[in-house]
Amino acid sequence: MPNDTTRPIHLANARLIDPVTGLVSPGGVVISDGIIRDFGENLHAAGTAGEAESVDCGGAILSPGLVDLRAFIGEPGEEYRETLRSASEAAAAGGVTTIIAQPNTAPVIDDPAVVDFVLRRARDTSLVNIRPAAALTKGCRGQEMSEIGLLKEAGAVAVTDGHRTVTNAQVMRRALAYARIFDMPIIHHAEDPDLVGEGVMNEGEFATRLGLPGIPRVAETIMLERDIRLVQLTGGRYHAALVTCRESLDVIRRAKQAGLPVTAGVSINHLTLNEYDIGQYRTFLKLSPPLRSEEDRLAMVEAVSEGLIDVIVSDHNPQDVETKRLTFAECTPGAIGLETMLAAGLRLVEAGHIGLKRLIEAMSEAPARIVGLETGRLAKGAPADLMAFDPEEPWLVDAASLRSRCKNTPFDEARMMGRVQLTMVAGRIVHRLDPA
Repeated sequence: MPNDTTRPIHLANARLIDPVTGLVSPGGVVISDGIIRDFGENLHAAGTAGEAESVDCGGAILSPGLVDLRAFIGEPGEEYRETLRSASEAAAAGGVTTIIAQPNTAPVIDDPAVVDFVLRRARDTSLVNIRPAAALTKGCRGQEMSEIGLLKEAGAVAVTDGHRTVTNAQVMRRALAYARIFDMPIIHHAEDPDLVGEGVMNEGEFATRLGLPGIPRVAETIMLERDIRLVQLTGGRYHAALVTCRESLDVIRRAKQAGLPVTAGVSINHLTLNEYDIGQYRTFLKLSPPLRSEEDRLAMVEAVSEGLIDVIVSDHNPQDVETKRLTFAECTPGAIGLETMLAAGLRLVEAGHIGLKRLIEAMSEAPARIVGLETGRLAKGAPADLMAFDPEEPWLVDAASLRSRCKNTPFDEARMMGRVQLTMVAGRIVHRLDPA
């Protein structure tokens, strides 16, 4: 819901968390002209910010809004799956204030004119910030490098081929070398498609029992090993989009210990679900990469906690009923996640596996830093992209009530703890939970 941004706003009676400075204290924030003007314990009570309009946060946690580094939006070309507007509504309800949109739309975002279209369309229709990632290769076909410099100039914040892998090592080497000139991060889906083959879930005993072809972990690890060698050769900035298995963590650890410009991400699905959640062929849990073993899941959680994995993403990928109401082997992989990412992550906090400050850092400051955005922190002069949430409020995920156009959530009917009460983008309240 829009509000008058000409008058300062005082978010009072909150518990402040800033992942950059480590601030954790009661307090408030004063915003004007879309910017954080002041914050701290001295602003905790309502009426302590002069003429500012006071908004009582009711003791909720107030932190930087989330930055989702990996979300597919159908617009342009596949608006029946998701539009910029519907994605932004889901994001606002989930505390996500910035979406990095994937380029594999129709047309593919591989031309400066398409980047400009997405930015202008988002400006006119979206409730949250939407910044496009441009295609790493033309048409996301992995054969010819895109014009990375022109795409960055047009407003793209990273280059990636989305869920497609660049298998040609020479193309990847050139892209890393060229992207380094423009300090442009390359986000890569590290998964060898030849090793994936006809696989549809994690290779192992459970896949055999279900009678489904499996995808081996080495499909991810081999491609990641290759990419790290190319980073060592070129010096280009590289982000592994989704890490899902223990062996891949060893690769990332060695790269970081060697001082290479390498970061890594993991989806909230791979942190909170495992292959056994597929149960009796639940198609909403068919993902790419697939859900792994419980041992791999626990390894990912530990890696996030210690900072080896930098970023948590939603991997939001809406699929309609025609692509999901098929057999498990035939359906299209993907799940929505913008609206449930924070709540699912709070499960890990409640279980004592990840600290709350670290969770917010992995969902806000870290992704913002990787793509060079100023958001993701509480600081004077920073954009007023904020969320307030109650980590103890219970709610039941009802797919029909989610804001996304498609309803393929892996958390349907799941009981969650933690709900976003308020989301603010550039000083405007774009979501406010109605009291029950």
